[in-house]
Amino acid sequence: MKQYALLLLTLLILSCSPNPETLIKHINGYWEIDEVTLHDGSKKNYNYNDTIDYFEINDSLTGFRTKLKPNFSGTFETSKDTENIKMAIENDTLNIYYTTAFATWKESILLATKEQLKIVNQNKDVYLYKRYKPLDLEGLK
Repeated sequence: MKQYALLLLTLLILSCSPNPETLIKHINGYWEIDEVTLHDGSKKNYNYNDTIDYFEINDSLTGFRTKLKPNFSGTFETSKDTENIKMAIENDTLNIYYTTAFATWKESILLATKEQLKIVNQNKDVYLYKRYKPLDLEGLK
């Protein structure tokens, strides 16, 4: 009887794991860091970000990430530095492989929804992003 309960529990846990393919559709767009949990467990909250990350992934799971600086006019300034991206599903995990002229590295997507993106890097630091929403200066009047 215990074996059946253990098997049922294992199947239940495995069935709750998100399919990494379902995460891909949420990655494109503008994201700002909300919180970083460092590998030692300490946290850093970001109440304000002067830069945001823009991800663009196409159907072949390649694309880029770039840093943008929002302006009060609703446009963005860019450093023109982009990181080329190739995504791959490996061992039930959605991984992002970045390439620049200076380095290559890998990060893994832990969560991707319409409003949140959670990424862990090779140092085991976890970045929690929230979907970027422009400032509504008209509403302040």
